Amino acid sequence: MKQTLAIYVLILLALVTANLPFLSERVFGAVAFRRDGALYLVVGGIGLGFEASLGNVFPQGWQFYAITLTLYLVLAYPGFVYRYLFKRTAR
Repeated sequence: MKQTLAIYVLILLALVTANLPFLSERVFGAVAFRRDGALYLVVGGIGLGFEASLGNVFPQGWQFYAITLTLYLVLAYPGFVYRYLFKRTAR
């Protein structure tokens, strides 16, 4: 897999998994799971796998994890808005 494709796949996967808890109470629509941080770890593991398949895996400090967690929270914002801020009309 080329590096550019791996980056786009990882960002798309992060966007989907960040918004998934707001669309359903179940992980991937199948398993009831209350800890949403596990999806962040899944995406991080997939990213680590991409990095290992493309070359050397570089050690990361706490700054890397703080930035990626913040980015993951920013990607979750559309799901939060959809679930909690949209005014729904009763039918």
